[in-house]
Amino acid sequence: MSERGVAPYGSWRSPISSDVIVRGVVGLAEVVIDGRDVYWLEGRPGEGGRNVVVLLTPDGRTEEMTPQPFNARTRVHEYGGGGFTVDRVTVYFSNFADQRIYRLAPDGEPAPLTPETGRRYADMVVDRGRSRLIAVREDHAGHEPVNEIVGVDLETGEEIVLLSGNDFYSSPRLSPDGRRLAWLTWHHPNMPWDATELLVCDLGADGLPENVERVAGGQDESIFQPEWSPEGTLYFVSDRTGWWNLYRLREGRVEPLCEMEAEFGLPQWVFGMSTYAFVSPGRIVCSYTERGSSHLAILDTESGDLEPLETPYSSIAYVRADEPSASVFFRGSSPTEAACIVRLDPSTGLHEVLRRSDDLEIDPGYLSVPEPVEFPTENRQTAHAYFYPPKNRDYTAPDGELSPLLVMSHGGPTSVSTTALDPGIQYWTSRGIAVLDVNYGGSTGHGREYRRRLEGAWGVVDVDDCAKGAVYLAERGLVDGGRLMITGGSAGGYTTLCALAFRDTFAAGASHFGISDVEALARETHKFESRYLDRLIGPYPEHADLYQERSPIHSAGRLSCPVIFFQGLEDEVVPKEQAEKMFATLRDKGLPVSYVPFEGEQHGFRRAENIKRALDGELYFYSRVFGFGLADPVEPVPIENL
Repeated sequence: MSERGVAPYGSWRSPISSDVIVRGVVGLAEVVIDGRDVYWLEGRPGEGGRNVVVLLTPDGRTEEMTPQPFNARTRVHEYGGGGFTVDRVTVYFSNFADQRIYRLAPDGEPAPLTPETGRRYADMVVDRGRSRLIAVREDHAGHEPVNEIVGVDLETGEEIVLLSGNDFYSSPRLSPDGRRLAWLTWHHPNMPWDATELLVCDLGADGLPENVERVAGGQDESIFQPEWSPEGTLYFVSDRTGWWNLYRLREGRVEPLCEMEAEFGLPQWVFGMSTYAFVSPGRIVCSYTERGSSHLAILDTESGDLEPLETPYSSIAYVRADEPSASVFFRGSSPTEAACIVRLDPSTGLHEVLRRSDDLEIDPGYLSVPEPVEFPTENRQTAHAYFYPPKNRDYTAPDGELSPLLVMSHGGPTSVSTTALDPGIQYWTSRGIAVLDVNYGGSTGHGREYRRRLEGAWGVVDVDDCAKGAVYLAERGLVDGGRLMITGGSAGGYTTLCALAFRDTFAAGASHFGISDVEALARETHKFESRYLDRLIGPYPEHADLYQERSPIHSAGRLSCPVIFFQGLEDEVVPKEQAEKMFATLRDKGLPVSYVPFEGEQHGFRRAENIKRALDGELYFYSRVFGFGLADPVEPVPIENL
């Protein structure tokens, strides 16, 4: 357009439609190196959310390794991760439908390695010398699942328990000579970012552990990603100083490598995460987060010098390295570039994009670039967020109008929002709706002290920070204080519902598979999170009164604004009954309310048609509530009492 049109905020026509967002978009994760071959995992909404192992060969070709209908996704801890590994061009993966491990040899078809027992497997590593896989196993035969580390014979599938007796295990890592094993373990009520232990052992002639020794960790220390260097020294990440930094075990002593107020670790919600890798015996490529932004660097393990590697990416994950070629691989993204798999030559700084998560080419005139925001919150503290102002090159708003604001509350709650390009955020800003993506107290990326703000205060600190952030922008005249909305999924949905029930800041909200009854969550949820709330709220049932007080379902009478619920009907983390009960309560109260269930979806939506439906449905809901027109037709959602 040669001239910008004038239209109310929310009604701008945008090229970033839900169809464009879900068409051809894939999730990218879990880079694995096998010799000169590079593999990664693609989550494909267009194939019902199927996870596919993809190979990039040395000559630059990509091959889909796992054929239909196989879905390389494990359900250990329900969130999965670490669902495949590769050794000498043979792929081993956990198949979602039956949770069995399958072996895929070159030019062959997937063949089951483990029997149909209902057991689940993750975080696999190949023990070549003993012709076995070493993996985390989760057995659901009893009342509570049993987690162990096991060996699985590569020929017979026979399993032998190597480590058991603790509540949780992760990260089994075999030394280069195959003689030693390292792993992480932790106990209820801790989560892996609260308190973990790093143990090592010798492996005897029979392949069983001997001389088990705890080398790091404890009640006030979280360990992340143990790895053996090429010459056999054990490295790991620890937050013993209050920040996740790199350490190593040498001659029986733990040595810090590069102490700084930055995070070299992540909350271990899933298996298979990686923030560092060995480029050579004395050089580590590592990613770290400082002031909310990711950086890539080379660390000299002897001098401790940290040499930055310039990249265009502000969010970096799944760092791997090919030692013979000294190439570095990772998933990178930035405010203007969606996630992609990248190969980087650290000697020249040159990088090459191997796979993009989408083929969207969004004109910069429609892209809102996030602005870091620090704002005062309760108890004289400071909270963090990213502000995305409305942006559309074709439109301006009528004089004097301020934009609506959509506050986003991330899940976890021990997680983090980044500046990575999210078409789902640009969907809103390009239509004239500002977004505030809040890293409330309890989020990662700002050290242990910030992460612990949420202990005993979930449903309070996170809600305060979201509300204070919205008011902060409204008081500065950046958004319309009368049109403040809040949205979130899972734990973010809980924060959303708490904000709507216990504060009067917001005029509408959307809960995506959010928690409305934390008491029910404490009683019914899966093993991994079954004691999570002990720290976030308090031990249950001793503090049952506090659980009821913090549950929006028991305070629905205080809720006085419209809400829309989106819910997967097979959700094992937050059962559908929570959303249905909350919906019925608000409907009976006479509030405008909507409930959109999805068949076949679990905790989080993976199918393209459901991702589209949730995005468009939320926009439609707000347009009806606030009375702004939509430039493009979207499929309506049923709204009660409106």
